[in-house]
Parts: sequence; structure tokens; C-alpha cells
Amino acid sequence: MNTTTAPAHPLPTADVNPWLVLLLAVSCGLIVANIYYAQPLVGPISLALGLPAQSAGLIVTLTQVGYGLGLMLVVPLADYVENRRLVLCAVAVSALSMLAAACSTSAAVFLVCALLTGISSVAVQVLVLYAAHMAHDGIRGRVVGSVMSGLMLGIMLARPVSSLIADLASWNTVYLCSALTMVLLLAVLRSTLPQRQPHSSIGYGVLMASMLQLATHSVLLRRRGLYHACLFASFSLFWTVVPLHLAQHFGLAQRGIALFALAGVAGAIAAPIAGRVADRGWVRPATAAAMLTVMAALLLSHIELANPHHQVLLLAAVAIVLDFGVAGHLVLGQRVIFSAAAALRGRFNAIYMATFFAGGAIGSALGGWAYAQGGWAQAAWTALLFPALAFAYFLSEKK
Repeated sequence: MNTTTAPAHPLPTADVNPWLVLLLAVSCGLIVANIYYAQPLVGPISLALGLPAQSAGLIVTLTQVGYGLGLMLVVPLADYVENRRLVLCAVAVSALSMLAAACSTSAAVFLVCALLTGISSVAVQVLVLYAAHMAHDGIRGRVVGSVMSGLMLGIMLARPVSSLIADLASWNTVYLCSALTMVLLLAVLRSTLPQRQPHSSIGYGVLMASMLQLATHSVLLRRRGLYHACLFASFSLFWTVVPLHLAQHFGLAQRGIALFALAGVAGAIAAPIAGRVADRGWVRPATAAAMLTVMAALLLSHIELANPHHQVLLLAAVAIVLDFGVAGHLVLGQRVIFSAAAALRGRFNAIYMATFFAGGAIGSALGGWAYAQGGWAQAAWTALLFPALAFAYFLSEKK
């Protein structure tokens, strides 16, 4: 596979403007939130659109499917298409799809919008790549970690924010607010974001064909993807099951569950910390620490307290520790794969993200099944299995 890459123009690589890093972090958070707004709103949306109960899950599933498609089909374009233009096009599609979803009176139209929302939301991964290219090797982990902290905050805040807005107004208002936010973000990025033009000698077809070769021949990429697929599976399983557990066993209503979800936001501070640790060359011990942190959190979730209020607080502590470990490990993995040649980073990131996104989907599916079969205990043991497998695989890694 032959590629040539000229220096990006006019992207800086020496002193990184902290305001630009902040803009990238905020942008990632606002865009990625579009994927998660619908999760606590499945009930009212399906009721308003006349979607049968057995099909209501499509509201979330199609967004996730779209995101997976975008990872594989759009993110690799960052190695081929001018990055600023790629981001602006994706954000524009996000704005239109969220607006159309807000105005939908048909389930079919809404589901198409959900698919487009997922595809266009991969703009966040292009922005993360942009941050990696912007920073030189000595500070790349710190810069990527700072941007990823914005992305993690977007993921964590989207569900409680959408719940609270819908509680005060309606689910349509959530989508209208998001569409307006995307329009404003589009204007800011268009006027602020410098261009980055990759100069690749291969076309899109060859670019896509190279993905399988990269996935099978890069040991580091394969390992980091599988490590985080396991950790993200436990993360997705936990956040799929815990709202059900809080509602059924502790009587929490939608607003209470939304407030509980805010506990996970604290885990976002792990991203910049992990980036700085990686820049110091401590990726291996930090990876082990992240995996053990996730396992410790899930073991902690098995403790049973007599006071139900104390039990909810314990689960909130579990959420913080779990999210801390998963967020930190994500940045460690990206720091490793971004050490690849600049011409390959788009495809590396696409494969990495798609791999662990698949792990998250498996975790969510198993979580619902395990909880139905054996309640919280079985779900928590199932969640613990994934990081345990990752740690066992990690121990086989050559130093």
C-alpha cells in the first residue's frame, strides 16, 4: 500500500492554541450528544409517532447503526478529503437531520433522520484526528485527552439534559434545540477552524480496501481495539441496566435517573489525565490500571447495603469509578494508534472506534438479557467478565 503525505496546511504543529483545543472539545461534546438524546425519550417519541412497542428500540438502534456506518465509510475520508470541509458537511447534515426529526409526524421519516444523525455524528472522530495532527508527538496525548474530555462530557450529559428538557417542554424541543446548536456551531467552525489538507496518492476505493489489511496486520491496532471493546462492553452494559434497576428497585422516576446519570460526568476528568500519562511513556502501566479500575468498580457494585439511599449512592460511586477507567483507557488507546503515520490515522481511528463500538453493542444486548434472567447480580457479573478478558489478553502482550 503506497501513500504519500505532504505536510498539512496551514495547521500548526508547534505551539497549540489553547482556545482552538477548547473549541474542538466543545464541538465534540455538542455533536456526539446528538447520538444519545433519544435514549431516555424512546417512550414519548414512539408514542407520538405511533411506533409499535416492539419497534421502539429502532429509535436508538438506527442511530447506532448510522454511527457505525459513518465510522467505516466517512472517518477514513479524513486521510483523503480536506478535514475542515469534511467536518462542516457532517455538521450541516446533523443540523438538517435533527430539525427534520423535530418536525416529524411519521415514524419512517424520524427513523431515517435517526440514521442520518448517527452517520453525521462521526464528525467528532474527524475532529479528534484533527487534534492529533495539530499537536506534535510530545504533547499529542495531552491535546487528544483534552478534546476527548469534551466528547465524554457530551456523552454523559446528553441523557440527563434531554430528560430534563423533555420534562419541562417536549421531546420535539430537545431536537429543535440541538438543530439550532448545530447551526451556530457550523458558523463558528467555518470561521475559526484552519484547513488541513491531506495529500494522498490513493483514491477512495483503494483507501477503503486498505482497511482490512490494516486491521489484520497491525498488532497494536488490533490489541487496542479489542481491549477497549471489552471495557466499552461493560460500560454500555452498566448504563443500559442501571436505569432499569433504579426504577424497579428504588422507585426513581425519569428526573431522578437523569440526576443519577450526572454522576458519570465526573469520569470525564480521566481523559486529560490519561493523555498526560501517555505522553510520559507510561501507556502500559496506565492500561493495566484502567482495566483494574473498571474491574474494581464492578466488584464494588455487588455490595449490598441495608439503606436504599446508601445503595443508590454506592451505585453512583460505581458509575464514577467505572467511567473514569473507561474514559482513561480510551485516550490511552488513541494515543497509541495516533503514533502511526499521519497518512494512516483516519483509517486507524475508524477501525479502532468501530471495533469497540461493536463491543458496546454486544454489552448492551447482553445486559438486557442478563438483567431479565438474574437481576442486578447477574448483570454485574456479566459486566465484570469483559474487563477480565481484556486484562487476561493484556497480560499476553510482549513488553
